[in-house]
Amino acid sequence: MSENLDRRNFLKKSVITGAALGLSLEEKALLAKAGEKPRDPAPKDSAGTLPMGRIGKLKITRLFAGGNLISGFAHSRDLIYVSSLLRNYFTDNKVMETFEICEEMGINTAILRLDEHCIRIMNRYWNNRGGRLQWIAQVKMKSDDPTSETKKAIDNGAVGVYVHGGVADKFVEAGRVDLLGKAVDFIKQNGAAAGIGGHSVEVPMACERAGLDVDFYMKTLHSHNYWTANRQPENDNIWSKTPEKTAEFMKNVKKPWIAYKVMAAGAIHPKDAFKYAYENGADFICAGMFDFQVREDVIIARDILAGKLNRQRQWS
Repeated sequence: MSENLDRRNFLKKSVITGAALGLSLEEKALLAKAGEKPRDPAPKDSAGTLPMGRIGKLKITRLFAGGNLISGFAHSRDLIYVSSLLRNYFTDNKVMETFEICEEMGINTAILRLDEHCIRIMNRYWNNRGGRLQWIAQVKMKSDDPTSETKKAIDNGAVGVYVHGGVADKFVEAGRVDLLGKAVDFIKQNGAAAGIGGHSVEVPMACERAGLDVDFYMKTLHSHNYWTANRQPENDNIWSKTPEKTAEFMKNVKKPWIAYKVMAAGAIHPKDAFKYAYENGADFICAGMFDFQVREDVIIARDILAGKLNRQRQWS
């Protein structure tokens, strides 16, 4: 307690001593927090349990875990050490510990890329730890092979499969929505929930025009309310270029929609990011979370979902 008070006093004093200096965004955030009263711990039953929805035959929590961080990937703008830091932090045991916290807090699903690293960890988690998280696999299909990665994912326990957003973006740009249709058909024929990802809203638009029988869409969604959002050149600082257009189009789409990149790679606080995504029509949020963030993020999501939302789209 005394350590926290000392830190707050130090930060308050630094406003005076550093007034003439240019403060970073992070320093300003720390200084703002220095004047806050310590937040009371949220009650265990805050806003009840984490609500669920359905994708195909799957029952999925409205917030669930993303897998980029545990695979050592992070959009980190120009910080070149971050991926190495993640790979060293997320040992197999740390990943499984994170999954256990997710389950403890009511999360029942994780989206992970398809690679040997994730396959090994998921099988260890299920077989050695008794884990029950559902795995939705992210696959990268090739134009001459739209099915082999899907088969590998399902053979290794994935209950859902979706085509990576960057891959789907390129296929749509090339006018090859038919290949996305082949992937969707194969996924469904093999008993898994089938999805298509996209950074561009043109992806779900093209899939809807083509009448693809997808079970869900993965679509980026975040506001531009952070300081690097409109920096040029873009350089890894924005992932949802047309959020208003996305929300307007998805409002009339009947299929379930998972929003991702909602925190703009850590630039937006989850309390703002989650509310924005849910209010603008997302049925589910896939969020990359460190182990120490899971509890707070779940409480934030539960509180938002239990409150009054300015949402026009019906829940799926």
